[in-house]
Amino acid sequence: MTGLELSRLAERVGLDVVGAARVEPYESTERHIVERRARGLFAGMRFTMARPDVSCHPERLLDGARTVISAARCYYTPGPSPSAGEGRLARYTWRDEYAQLRASLDELGRLLGGFYRVLVDDNDHVDREAAVRAGVAFYGKNTMAITRRHGSWVVLGTLVTTAEVEPTPPLELDCGSCSLCIDACPTGALVEPGTLDASRCLSYWTQAPEPIPVELRPELENMVYGCDICQDVCPWNRGVERRRRGVEPPADATPVVSLREWLERDGRELVAELDRLYVPRKDPRWLRRNALVAAGNDGDPSLQPLLRRYAESDDELLAEHAAWALERSAERAG
Repeated sequence: MTGLELSRLAERVGLDVVGAARVEPYESTERHIVERRARGLFAGMRFTMARPDVSCHPERLLDGARTVISAARCYYTPGPSPSAGEGRLARYTWRDEYAQLRASLDELGRLLGGFYRVLVDDNDHVDREAAVRAGVAFYGKNTMAITRRHGSWVVLGTLVTTAEVEPTPPLELDCGSCSLCIDACPTGALVEPGTLDASRCLSYWTQAPEPIPVELRPELENMVYGCDICQDVCPWNRGVERRRRGVEPPADATPVVSLREWLERDGRELVAELDRLYVPRKDPRWLRRNALVAAGNDGDPSLQPLLRRYAESDDELLAEHAAWALERSAERAG
């Protein structure tokens, strides 16, 4: 199958960008993972870094595999700014963006014929490396995979198949001399172009099952999950904003959330509703921890009684974050 034929099929199943590469090990990526893990740059993250002997070897994921197909779906939509007492979510989490991507890749696999395996948000495969090899994207200095038309506002997925598809040339693109993402990161998490120190990354800390470092809490502002700062400043992403200006978020999207609801709602219901998010051990206290920090940075007076109640709770982690939030609120009010 030619690349043009693959693109036509991809458009038919609802994919925005697609490309193909031969099934080969990702030797340089595996080496980088091992080196950066030794430097402690992954902090407590596991994901595709946990087993590079698997995630960097698509040839081991399916018997008889001949082609790795990378696909991207753009998820960018404008969203409202949060009001007092509301928290922000990273744009990719506004709804389950991976569900449609998974369905589209499954349909593409059936159309191609043969045997295949779909890998979407899967620890067994480094999707970004597949995207770069297949000409879907290039690596940005913020470590994101950046597509030509949609920037990094995409979710990536992979189809490993026994079907033979003509390889797509890699993109001859890069960030040039631009360093806006590195300069904009408030915690200096981008320690060098293309290298992230997770122990300084705000997105990491909204998902880590540990207390958020005190010095990083003010930088989270009203974010309760993830971080988009390095994407917001990226020039490759600005064209997407123009093309989608006026497009309303889908009805099932959740751009902002009520901090009060996150702190008062039944924990099991909260986690179940936000199943698309990675919440360690599905424990709602990690979401409540994030809401407490956001509430302190927000300074909404109506949340003060709730913060005081948490500060007096038996949960040491939440009590400490609530006490910090009260102190932070007082600083902002003064």
